[in-house]
Amino acid sequence: MGAIAETIRTKLSEALNPTRLEIIDDSARHAGHAGSRGGGETHFNIVIACDAFAGLGRVQRQRRVYAALANELAGPVHALSIKAIAPGEE
Repeated sequence: MGAIAETIRTKLSEALNPTRLEIIDDSARHAGHAGSRGGGETHFNIVIACDAFAGLGRVQRQRRVYAALANELAGPVHALSIKAIAPGEE
């Protein structure tokens, strides 16, 4: 796992205390596209489950993730796909 992915893991863990957290660097599929750069870590897919998402809609859940990763989204991360679920959802 690269430095940016590790930062994402740390920030989401601290902000949301997830019960499940998967971070996949999907940058290789976007080589040559906007925001892509050599070395990867520009495009990520995230699956996150946490109690904090219970009772929230999809957009509210995504906003919580975006807030935790504001610095990364303003800089090195070009694209982020988020599947945010409450425990027991799939």
